[in-house]
Amino acid sequence: MQCSWKAVVLLALVSVAIQYTAIRTFTTKHFHICPVPNPLNCGLGQDVESFDRMCDEYPYFNYNSSKRTHILILATTRSGSSFFGQLFNQHSDVFYLYEPLFHVQNTLIPHVPPSRYNTERRVTLGASRDLLRSLYNCDLYFLESYIKPQPANHTTDKIFRRGASKALCSVPVCDAFSPSEGNIEEGDCIRKCGPLNLTLATESCRERHYVAIKTVRIPEVNDLKALIEDPRLNLKVIQLVRDPRGILSSRIETFWETYRLWRIWKATGRKPYNLDLTLLTTVCDDFLNSVSTGLSKPAWLRGRYMLLRYEDLARNTLEKTKEVYEFLGLTMEKNVVDWINNNTRGNNDASAKHKYSTLRDSAANAESWRLKLSYDIVDYTQTVCQHFLDELGYKAVNSPEELKNMSVSLVEDKTFIPFL
Repeated sequence: MQCSWKAVVLLALVSVAIQYTAIRTFTTKHFHICPVPNPLNCGLGQDVESFDRMCDEYPYFNYNSSKRTHILILATTRSGSSFFGQLFNQHSDVFYLYEPLFHVQNTLIPHVPPSRYNTERRVTLGASRDLLRSLYNCDLYFLESYIKPQPANHTTDKIFRRGASKALCSVPVCDAFSPSEGNIEEGDCIRKCGPLNLTLATESCRERHYVAIKTVRIPEVNDLKALIEDPRLNLKVIQLVRDPRGILSSRIETFWETYRLWRIWKATGRKPYNLDLTLLTTVCDDFLNSVSTGLSKPAWLRGRYMLLRYEDLARNTLEKTKEVYEFLGLTMEKNVVDWINNNTRGNNDASAKHKYSTLRDSAANAESWRLKLSYDIVDYTQTVCQHFLDELGYKAVNSPEELKNMSVSLVEDKTFIPFL
Protein backbone atom coordinates (compact mmCIF):
# COMPACT_ATOMS: atom_id res chain seq x y z
CA MET A 1 0.00 0.00 0.00
CA GLN A 2 2.87 2.30 0.85
CA CYS A 3 4.56 1.70 -2.52
CA SER A 4 1.28 2.36 -4.29
CA TRP A 5 0.88 5.73 -2.51
CA LYS A 6 4.42 6.76 -3.46
CA ALA A 7 3.80 5.76 -7.05
CA VAL A 8 0.69 7.97 -7.20
CA VAL A 9 2.61 10.97 -5.82
CA LEU A 10 5.47 10.36 -8.26
CA LEU A 11 3.07 10.19 -11.19
CA ALA A 12 1.43 13.43 -10.05
CA LEU A 13 4.78 15.23 -9.91
CA VAL A 14 5.76 13.87 -13.32
CA SER A 15 2.43 15.06 -14.70
CA VAL A 16 3.07 18.58 -13.40
CA ALA A 17 6.53 18.60 -14.96
CA ILE A 18 5.14 17.45 -18.32
CA GLN A 19 2.42 20.15 -18.26
CA TYR A 20 4.95 22.84 -17.44
CA THR A 21 7.33 21.66 -20.17
CA ALA A 22 4.49 21.66 -22.69
CA ILE A 23 3.44 25.17 -21.72
CA ARG A 24 7.00 26.47 -22.08
CA THR A 25 7.39 24.72 -25.42
CA PHE A 26 4.31 26.32 -26.93
CA THR A 27 4.72 29.79 -25.42
CA THR A 28 8.45 30.48 -25.58
CA LYS A 29 9.55 32.53 -28.57
CA HIS A 30 12.78 31.83 -30.41
CA PHE A 31 14.85 34.68 -29.02
CA HIS A 32 18.43 35.63 -29.84
CA ILE A 33 20.27 37.09 -26.90
CA CYS A 34 21.76 40.50 -27.53
CA PRO A 35 25.57 40.18 -27.31
CA VAL A 36 26.09 42.10 -24.09
CA PRO A 37 29.40 41.90 -22.22
CA ASN A 38 27.98 44.80 -20.23
CA PRO A 39 24.27 44.36 -19.34
CA LEU A 40 23.77 48.12 -19.66
CA ASN A 41 24.53 47.91 -23.39
CA CYS A 42 22.24 45.90 -25.63
CA GLY A 43 23.53 45.34 -29.14
CA LEU A 44 27.32 45.77 -28.97
CA GLY A 45 28.86 47.38 -32.03
CA GLN A 46 25.54 48.28 -33.68
CA ASP A 47 24.21 51.68 -34.56
CA VAL A 48 21.31 53.15 -32.59
CA GLU A 49 18.70 52.26 -35.19
CA SER A 50 19.66 48.59 -35.41
CA PHE A 51 19.98 48.41 -31.62
CA ASP A 52 16.46 49.71 -31.12
CA ARG A 53 15.11 47.36 -33.76
CA MET A 54 16.84 44.35 -32.23
CA CYS A 55 15.68 45.11 -28.70
CA ASP A 56 12.11 45.70 -29.88
CA GLU A 57 12.19 42.39 -31.71
CA TYR A 58 13.57 40.50 -28.72
CA PRO A 59 12.12 42.33 -25.70
CA TYR A 60 12.88 39.61 -23.16
CA PHE A 61 16.58 40.37 -23.47
CA ASN A 62 16.38 44.11 -22.95
CA TYR A 63 18.05 45.66 -19.98
CA ASN A 64 14.88 47.17 -18.52
CA SER A 65 14.98 49.81 -21.23
CA SER A 66 11.64 51.20 -20.04
CA LYS A 67 13.21 52.10 -16.67
CA ARG A 68 10.22 50.44 -15.07
CA THR A 69 10.34 49.47 -11.37
CA HIS A 70 8.98 46.02 -10.57
CA ILE A 71 7.47 45.39 -7.14
CA LEU A 72 6.62 42.07 -5.54
CA ILE A 73 4.56 41.91 -2.37
CA LEU A 74 5.70 38.65 -0.75
CA ALA A 75 3.24 37.41 1.86
CA THR A 76 1.17 34.49 3.07
CA THR A 77 -2.58 33.97 3.25
CA ARG A 78 -4.40 36.10 5.85
CA SER A 79 -1.40 38.29 6.63
CA GLY A 80 -2.95 41.59 5.50
CA SER A 81 -1.59 41.42 1.95
CA SER A 82 -4.89 42.36 0.26
CA PHE A 83 -5.02 45.53 2.34
CA PHE A 84 -1.35 46.29 1.69
CA GLY A 85 -1.75 45.69 -2.04
CA GLN A 86 -4.40 48.38 -2.24
CA LEU A 87 -1.81 50.97 -1.21
CA PHE A 88 -0.22 50.33 -4.63
CA ASN A 89 -3.45 49.71 -6.50
CA GLN A 90 -4.65 53.24 -5.74
CA HIS A 91 -1.55 54.92 -7.25
CA SER A 92 -2.04 56.28 -10.78
CA ASP A 93 1.43 55.23 -11.97
CA VAL A 94 1.24 51.64 -10.71
CA PHE A 95 -0.07 48.69 -12.71
CA TYR A 96 -1.23 46.33 -9.98
CA LEU A 97 -2.06 42.63 -10.35
CA TYR A 98 -3.76 40.58 -7.63
CA GLU A 99 -2.51 36.99 -7.30
CA PRO A 100 -1.81 36.14 -10.97
CA LEU A 101 0.07 33.04 -9.79
CA PHE A 102 -3.30 31.56 -8.86
CA HIS A 103 -3.55 30.52 -12.51
CA VAL A 104 -0.28 28.58 -12.34
CA GLN A 105 -1.41 26.71 -9.24
CA ASN A 106 -4.88 26.08 -10.67
CA THR A 107 -3.40 24.59 -13.86
CA LEU A 108 -0.51 22.53 -12.51
CA ILE A 109 -1.74 21.39 -9.09
CA PRO A 110 -5.49 22.08 -9.08
CA HIS A 111 -6.66 19.30 -6.79
CA VAL A 112 -3.82 18.99 -4.30
CA PRO A 113 -5.24 18.68 -0.75
CA PRO A 114 -4.05 21.24 1.81
CA SER A 115 -1.97 18.61 3.62
CA ARG A 116 0.23 18.10 0.54
CA TYR A 117 0.12 21.53 -1.08
CA ASN A 118 2.91 22.92 1.09
CA THR A 119 5.31 20.36 -0.41
CA GLU A 120 4.08 20.17 -3.98
CA ARG A 121 3.74 23.94 -4.42
CA ARG A 122 7.52 24.07 -4.96
CA VAL A 123 6.99 22.11 -8.15
CA THR A 124 5.33 25.22 -9.60
CA LEU A 125 8.15 27.63 -8.76
CA GLY A 126 9.76 27.49 -12.21
CA ALA A 127 6.46 28.24 -13.92
CA SER A 128 5.70 30.99 -11.40
CA ARG A 129 9.03 32.72 -12.01
CA ASP A 130 8.53 32.54 -15.78
CA LEU A 131 5.08 34.08 -15.49
CA LEU A 132 6.28 36.84 -13.16
CA ARG A 133 9.10 37.74 -15.55
CA SER A 134 6.63 37.99 -18.44
CA LEU A 135 4.11 40.06 -16.48
CA TYR A 136 6.79 42.47 -15.30
CA ASN A 137 7.66 42.95 -18.98
CA CYS A 138 3.96 43.71 -19.62
CA ASP A 139 3.50 40.50 -21.61
CA LEU A 140 0.06 39.55 -20.31
CA TYR A 141 -0.44 37.12 -23.17
CA PHE A 142 1.74 34.64 -21.27
CA LEU A 143 -1.17 34.25 -18.85
CA GLU A 144 -3.23 32.61 -21.58
CA SER A 145 -1.28 29.35 -21.18
CA TYR A 146 -2.76 29.01 -17.69
CA ILE A 147 -6.35 30.05 -18.39
CA LYS A 148 -9.06 27.55 -19.21
CA PRO A 149 -10.84 27.78 -21.53
CA GLN A 150 -8.15 29.29 -23.74
CA PRO A 151 -8.92 32.98 -24.37
CA ALA A 152 -10.30 33.80 -27.81
CA ASN A 153 -8.81 36.88 -29.51
CA HIS A 154 -6.88 37.60 -26.30
CA THR A 155 -10.15 38.15 -24.41
CA THR A 156 -11.26 36.29 -21.30
CA ASP A 157 -13.58 36.51 -18.31
CA LYS A 158 -11.54 34.00 -16.28
CA ILE A 159 -8.90 36.28 -14.75
CA PHE A 160 -8.76 35.61 -11.01
CA ARG A 161 -10.05 38.59 -8.99
CA ARG A 162 -9.76 40.93 -11.98
CA GLY A 163 -11.83 43.52 -10.12
CA ALA A 164 -9.16 43.82 -7.41
CA SER A 165 -6.91 45.60 -9.92
CA LYS A 166 -7.89 49.20 -10.61
CA ALA A 167 -5.79 49.24 -13.79
CA LEU A 168 -7.89 46.39 -15.21
CA CYS A 169 -11.09 48.31 -14.49
CA SER A 170 -10.04 51.67 -15.92
CA VAL A 171 -9.29 53.32 -19.27
CA PRO A 172 -7.96 52.03 -21.67
CA VAL A 173 -8.98 48.55 -20.48
CA CYS A 174 -12.52 49.52 -19.49
CA ASP A 175 -14.42 52.74 -20.21
CA ALA A 176 -17.35 52.06 -17.86
CA PHE A 177 -15.86 54.35 -15.22
CA SER A 178 -14.60 57.91 -15.53
CA PRO A 179 -10.87 58.58 -14.96
CA SER A 180 -11.74 60.75 -11.94
CA GLU A 181 -13.79 58.02 -10.29
CA GLY A 182 -12.49 57.02 -6.88
CA ASN A 183 -12.55 53.52 -5.44
CA ILE A 184 -14.13 51.09 -7.92
CA GLU A 185 -15.95 48.21 -6.25
CA GLU A 186 -14.74 44.82 -7.41
CA GLY A 187 -18.24 43.58 -8.20
CA ASP A 188 -19.05 46.71 -10.21
CA CYS A 189 -15.92 46.20 -12.32
CA ILE A 190 -16.89 42.61 -13.18
CA ARG A 191 -20.48 43.57 -14.05
CA LYS A 192 -19.80 46.73 -16.04
CA CYS A 193 -16.46 46.10 -17.76
CA GLY A 194 -17.19 42.73 -19.35
CA PRO A 195 -14.46 40.26 -20.42
CA LEU A 196 -10.86 41.41 -20.11
CA ASN A 197 -9.02 42.31 -23.30
CA LEU A 198 -5.41 41.35 -22.65
CA THR A 199 -4.16 43.55 -25.48
CA LEU A 200 -5.66 46.63 -23.82
CA ALA A 201 -4.35 45.44 -20.45
CA THR A 202 -0.85 45.18 -21.93
CA GLU A 203 -1.19 48.73 -23.25
CA SER A 204 -2.25 49.94 -19.80
CA CYS A 205 0.75 48.21 -18.23
CA ARG A 206 3.20 49.82 -20.65
CA GLU A 207 1.85 53.28 -19.85
CA ARG A 208 2.96 53.01 -16.22
CA HIS A 209 6.40 53.13 -14.62
CA TYR A 210 5.66 50.67 -11.83
CA VAL A 211 4.31 47.12 -11.99
CA ALA A 212 3.27 45.69 -8.63
CA ILE A 213 2.22 42.09 -8.06
CA LYS A 214 0.89 40.58 -4.85
CA THR A 215 1.37 36.88 -4.20
CA VAL A 216 0.98 34.39 -1.37
CA ARG A 217 2.23 31.57 -3.61
CA ILE A 218 6.01 32.05 -3.34
CA PRO A 219 7.35 30.45 -0.13
CA GLU A 220 10.51 32.48 0.48
CA VAL A 221 12.54 35.38 -0.89
CA ASN A 222 15.30 32.85 -1.72
CA ASP A 223 12.97 31.47 -4.40
CA LEU A 224 13.11 34.85 -6.16
CA LYS A 225 16.88 35.12 -6.44
CA ALA A 226 16.92 34.39 -10.19
CA LEU A 227 14.45 37.23 -10.82
CA ILE A 228 16.15 39.67 -8.45
CA GLU A 229 19.49 39.12 -10.16
CA ASP A 230 17.99 39.35 -13.66
CA PRO A 231 19.40 42.55 -15.26
CA ARG A 232 16.30 42.81 -17.43
CA LEU A 233 14.25 43.55 -14.33
CA ASN A 234 14.42 46.11 -11.57
CA LEU A 235 12.74 43.97 -8.95
CA LYS A 236 12.17 45.12 -5.39
CA VAL A 237 10.57 42.81 -2.82
CA ILE A 238 8.44 43.99 0.08
CA GLN A 239 8.03 41.11 2.50
CA LEU A 240 4.92 41.50 4.62
CA VAL A 241 4.89 39.42 7.81
CA ARG A 242 2.32 39.05 10.55
CA ASP A 243 2.15 37.47 13.99
CA PRO A 244 1.41 33.79 13.24
CA ARG A 245 -1.15 33.76 16.06
CA GLY A 246 -3.11 36.38 14.14
CA ILE A 247 -2.72 34.48 10.87
CA LEU A 248 -3.98 31.28 12.49
CA SER A 249 -6.99 33.02 14.01
CA SER A 250 -7.95 34.57 10.68
CA ARG A 251 -7.55 31.28 8.80
CA ILE A 252 -9.68 29.39 11.32
CA GLU A 253 -12.49 31.91 10.74
CA THR A 254 -12.06 32.00 6.96
CA PHE A 255 -11.21 28.49 5.77
CA TRP A 256 -13.79 26.33 7.48
CA GLU A 257 -13.04 22.95 5.92
CA THR A 258 -9.24 23.12 5.88
CA TYR A 259 -9.10 24.27 9.50
CA ARG A 260 -12.02 22.13 10.71
CA LEU A 261 -9.98 20.38 13.43
CA TRP A 262 -8.63 23.68 14.68
CA ARG A 263 -12.22 24.94 14.90
CA ILE A 264 -13.13 21.87 16.95
CA TRP A 265 -10.25 22.61 19.32
CA LYS A 266 -11.38 26.22 19.61
CA ALA A 267 -14.99 25.25 20.28
CA THR A 268 -14.45 22.33 22.67
CA GLY A 269 -11.15 23.16 24.32
CA ARG A 270 -9.81 19.69 23.42
CA LYS A 271 -6.93 19.34 20.97
CA PRO A 272 -7.71 16.71 18.27
CA TYR A 273 -5.11 13.94 18.13
CA ASN A 274 -4.85 14.15 14.32
CA LEU A 275 -4.40 17.94 14.07
CA ASP A 276 -2.54 18.92 10.88
CA LEU A 277 0.54 20.69 12.21
CA THR A 278 1.88 21.61 8.77
CA LEU A 279 -0.83 24.26 8.48
CA LEU A 280 1.07 26.13 11.20
CA THR A 281 4.69 24.98 10.91
CA THR A 282 4.94 25.81 7.20
CA VAL A 283 3.96 29.44 7.83
CA CYS A 284 6.53 29.92 10.57
CA ASP A 285 9.31 28.01 8.81
CA ASP A 286 8.84 29.92 5.53
CA PHE A 287 8.70 33.24 7.36
CA LEU A 288 11.78 32.47 9.45
CA ASN A 289 13.85 31.22 6.51
CA SER A 290 12.90 34.16 4.32
CA VAL A 291 13.35 36.84 6.97
CA SER A 292 16.66 35.33 8.07
CA THR A 293 17.89 35.61 4.49
CA GLY A 294 16.73 39.20 4.19
CA LEU A 295 18.21 40.31 7.50
CA SER A 296 21.54 38.60 6.75
CA LYS A 297 21.96 41.18 3.96
CA PRO A 298 23.34 39.09 1.08
CA ALA A 299 24.80 41.14 -1.78
CA TRP A 300 22.06 40.06 -4.20
CA LEU A 301 19.41 41.70 -2.00
CA ARG A 302 21.12 45.08 -1.64
CA GLY A 303 18.52 47.75 -2.41
CA ARG A 304 16.02 45.02 -3.30
CA TYR A 305 14.41 43.95 -0.02
CA MET A 306 12.28 45.59 2.64
CA LEU A 307 10.69 43.89 5.64
CA LEU A 308 7.37 45.17 6.99
CA ARG A 309 5.26 43.91 9.88
CA TYR A 310 1.51 44.07 9.29
CA GLU A 311 1.01 45.29 12.85
CA ASP A 312 3.22 48.35 12.21
CA LEU A 313 1.36 49.06 8.99
CA ALA A 314 -2.00 48.74 10.74
CA ARG A 315 -1.09 51.09 13.58
CA ASN A 316 0.66 53.73 11.44
CA THR A 317 -0.65 53.18 7.93
CA LEU A 318 0.21 56.55 6.42
CA GLU A 319 3.69 56.72 7.97
CA LYS A 320 4.60 53.18 6.90
CA THR A 321 3.21 53.73 3.41
CA LYS A 322 5.46 56.76 3.04
CA GLU A 323 8.47 54.67 4.10
CA VAL A 324 7.64 51.96 1.57
CA TYR A 325 7.06 54.54 -1.17
CA GLU A 326 10.41 56.19 -0.41
CA PHE A 327 12.17 52.82 -0.71
CA LEU A 328 10.52 52.27 -4.10
CA GLY A 329 10.92 55.83 -5.40
CA LEU A 330 7.16 56.42 -5.52
CA THR A 331 5.62 59.80 -4.78
CA MET A 332 2.69 59.99 -2.40
CA GLU A 333 -0.56 60.92 -4.18
CA LYS A 334 -3.63 62.54 -2.67
CA ASN A 335 -5.91 59.70 -3.75
CA VAL A 336 -3.67 57.22 -1.85
CA VAL A 337 -3.91 59.36 1.29
CA ASP A 338 -7.68 59.61 0.83
CA TRP A 339 -7.96 55.84 0.43
CA ILE A 340 -6.00 55.29 3.65
CA ASN A 341 -8.24 57.70 5.54
CA ASN A 342 -11.39 56.07 4.18
CA ASN A 343 -10.31 52.47 4.76
CA THR A 344 -8.63 52.42 8.16
CA ARG A 345 -11.41 53.71 10.38
CA GLY A 346 -13.53 50.60 10.60
CA ASN A 347 -17.07 49.81 9.60
CA ASN A 348 -19.77 47.49 10.85
CA ASP A 349 -21.66 46.91 7.62
CA ALA A 350 -21.69 43.60 5.77
CA SER A 351 -19.14 44.62 3.12
CA ALA A 352 -16.54 45.31 5.79
CA LYS A 353 -16.94 41.76 7.13
CA HIS A 354 -16.21 40.02 3.83
CA LYS A 355 -13.18 37.77 4.20
CA TYR A 356 -11.19 39.70 1.56
CA SER A 357 -12.44 43.16 2.50
CA THR A 358 -9.82 45.88 2.90
CA LEU A 359 -12.12 48.11 4.95
CA ARG A 360 -11.21 47.81 8.62
CA ASP A 361 -10.28 49.48 11.88
CA SER A 362 -6.65 48.69 11.21
CA ALA A 363 -5.17 49.32 14.65
CA ALA A 364 -7.85 47.28 16.44
CA ASN A 365 -7.75 44.50 13.86
CA ALA A 366 -4.00 43.90 14.24
CA GLU A 367 -4.30 42.19 17.63
CA SER A 368 -7.99 41.25 17.67
CA TRP A 369 -7.00 37.57 17.54
CA ARG A 370 -6.30 37.80 21.27
CA LEU A 371 -10.04 37.95 21.94
CA LYS A 372 -10.83 35.05 19.60
CA LEU A 373 -8.30 32.31 20.38
CA SER A 374 -8.14 30.28 23.58
CA TYR A 375 -5.00 30.45 25.67
CA ASP A 376 -4.24 26.77 24.95
CA ILE A 377 -4.16 27.37 21.18
CA VAL A 378 -2.07 30.52 21.61
CA ASP A 379 0.39 28.76 23.93
CA TYR A 380 0.71 25.88 21.47
CA THR A 381 1.32 28.28 18.56
CA GLN A 382 3.96 30.16 20.55
CA THR A 383 5.82 26.93 21.22
CA VAL A 384 5.78 25.84 17.58
CA CYS A 385 6.74 29.29 16.25
CA GLN A 386 8.99 30.50 19.07
CA HIS A 387 12.04 31.30 16.91
CA PHE A 388 10.03 33.38 14.46
CA LEU A 389 8.28 35.30 17.26
CA ASP A 390 11.63 36.11 18.84
CA GLU A 391 13.19 37.20 15.53
CA LEU A 392 10.36 39.57 14.63
CA GLY A 393 9.66 41.03 18.07
CA TYR A 394 6.35 39.37 18.91
CA LYS A 395 5.89 38.85 22.66
CA ALA A 396 4.66 35.56 24.10
CA VAL A 397 1.91 35.50 26.73
CA ASN A 398 2.08 33.31 29.83
CA SER A 399 -1.49 33.31 31.10
CA PRO A 400 -5.09 33.68 29.91
CA GLU A 401 -5.29 37.00 31.76
CA GLU A 402 -2.23 38.38 29.95
CA LEU A 403 -3.67 37.24 26.62
CA LYS A 404 -6.92 39.16 27.11
CA ASN A 405 -5.31 42.33 28.50
CA MET A 406 -5.61 44.48 25.39
CA SER A 407 -4.08 47.50 27.12
CA VAL A 408 -0.64 45.88 26.69
CA SER A 409 0.55 45.26 23.13
CA LEU A 410 2.31 42.03 22.20
CA VAL A 411 4.27 43.76 19.44
CA GLU A 412 7.64 45.15 20.48
CA ASP A 413 8.85 48.44 19.07
CA LYS A 414 11.37 47.31 16.51
CA THR A 415 12.82 49.00 13.43
CA PHE A 416 13.69 47.12 10.26
CA ILE A 417 15.83 49.31 8.01
CA PRO A 418 15.97 48.36 4.30
CA PHE A 419 19.31 47.00 3.13
CA LEU A 420 20.58 49.74 0.79
